[in-house]
Parts: sequence; C-alpha cells; structure tokens
Amino acid sequence: MVPGRWRQHLQPRRRCRSLPTLPMEKPAASTEPQGPRPVLGRESVQVPDDQDFRSFRSECEAEVGWNLTYSKAGVSVWVQAVEMDRTLHKIKCRMECRDVPAETLYDVLHDIEYRKKWDSNVIETFDIARLTVNADVGYYSWRCPKPLKNRDVITLRSWLPMGADYIIMNYSVKHPKYPPRKDLVRAVSIQTGYLIQSTGPKSCVITYLAQVDPKGSLPKWVVNKSSQFLAPKAMKKMYKACLKYPEWKQKHLPHFKPWLHPEQSPLPSLALSELSVQHADSLENIDESAVAESREERMGGAGGEGSDDDTSLT
Repeated sequence: MVPGRWRQHLQPRRRCRSLPTLPMEKPAASTEPQGPRPVLGRESVQVPDDQDFRSFRSECEAEVGWNLTYSKAGVSVWVQAVEMDRTLHKIKCRMECRDVPAETLYDVLHDIEYRKKWDSNVIETFDIARLTVNADVGYYSWRCPKPLKNRDVITLRSWLPMGADYIIMNYSVKHPKYPPRKDLVRAVSIQTGYLIQSTGPKSCVITYLAQVDPKGSLPKWVVNKSSQFLAPKAMKKMYKACLKYPEWKQKHLPHFKPWLHPEQSPLPSLALSELSVQHADSLENIDESAVAESREERMGGAGGEGSDDDTSLT
C-alpha cells in the first residue's frame, strides 16, 4: 500500500512534461539547519519520509561546517573537516547548469540506460526491485583510482519532486541475493543524493552530497584527488550528458520514463522486510592507506576535462 503522502506528492509529476570525509558535529538549531537523520541508527529498512527529504535539502543548502576546496567555472566543491583516525568522509559538489532544464537533469539521473553511456566510472549498474512508486533497490559498481580496489553498493533509492525542484537520495541496504563479491569492496552509502533546483525555464543548479564509508583506510591523495579533480570532472561530464540527452532519448524509447510514470516500471515488487540495513562494521575493512597513486592516474589527473570521449552519447 502506498502511503497517502506519496500519492499526494506524486500527483504534480504530470507537469514534468547516482564521489566519496566526516560527519559534522551537531549544529546549534539557531545557526544551521540539521542534516538528515542518521540512517545507520535505524534497525529496520524504511522508505524516507517528508522529514528526511526536508533535512537532506537543508544540508545541501547549509554552509556552516563545510570547507570550500574547489571553485571554478560554475563548479564548487566542499568537504567536511577530516579526523585522521577515521575513513568516513563527506563531500558536497554544486554546479550551475545553463541550457539544462531541471526536469532534463532529473531524467538523466534516473535513466539507467543512458548512465551506462555517459558515466565512464560505472562497471555495472541495474535496478533490482520496486518498493513503492517512488522508491526502489539497485546495484552500482564503480572504478576507483588505480591501484585501489573497485567498489560496489546495494542501495535503497527514493525520489521526490518538490514543486520545480527535485531530490534523489539513497542509503545502503543488504539484499539476500546480492552479497559482497570477492572481486570488489562493498562500500556503504550512509546518505548520498542530489538536489536539483530550477533557476529558470532552461537552467538549474545541482548539488551532490555524499557521505560514504569506502570500507578502507584510504591514502590522503585519494581524498585530495576526489575534491580537487574527480568530483568537478564528474559534474562537468554529467552536464555534457544533459545537453545531449534530449536527442539521445528521442532515439531510445522516448516515452519510457518509469520515474515519472510508475505504471511503466517493469521491476518486480519487493517487501521492505526482505531487506536489512547495511551496517559498515559488518563488512571487511581494507587497509589501502599505503597505496601510492599509479603513474597512469597521475598522468590522467593532469589532463583536464577535454580528454573525455563523448562519442558514445550520440
């Protein structure tokens, strides 16, 4: 049964025609909006409610407690202060998108077939099952900077249009049919997602917020590279993909958008009771703190965004 509040929020959708350092100290209510409620404190899997979406938006918009590490050409990156004895870290990246309507960016982030075209970091990604009209479970594995081991996650993803704005967010869960693999490190998404804010008929701003436990003691160069190079590059590649999406979509099932029209979803239904919360302490911790950056990665990191091959997006 779909809760009434979801039906109420999903009605307006007719108008509309997934970087990884430490959690902040709890802010005073008078100086800063509170962030999302801690997912890891949950004993059972829950579909996010209105308060979860509101608090996620507040943290995306918050400035107190974040350190700006990159700002160039409409892209800004912030990180939380890092405690040296912890591997968990937090990153926030914001990008201005000219000539890209908010609804187009929302479609691009949802369209899993298109993601396989533009996201060069993806190894494998697929949807597993549907939970509600605006929540599902999916698998995503990605390439990490060499010679680190590649990672994967199983996440419960939920989404919600909020007027002209949109939120997509996820957290890690365990699915009995998709246990950790020997060739990949199972990471944990504590809270990851996107806030898309419309700034006009053909423009928007996107904020990416990630609190991820990579399940490994990572070397300092990884954190630095994520905030100074990898995150900005990924955002710019996403922007290029958005510009090409309308043309691509016209050639690939143009009317198939189950994230807007739930009745189109081919996914099997899954009960929440089949899932459990993925706690980081139940997974193996990999010590990669002494791993040096490969020559290939150093050379690639100096090249800039111009080397991206966009021919696959046509």
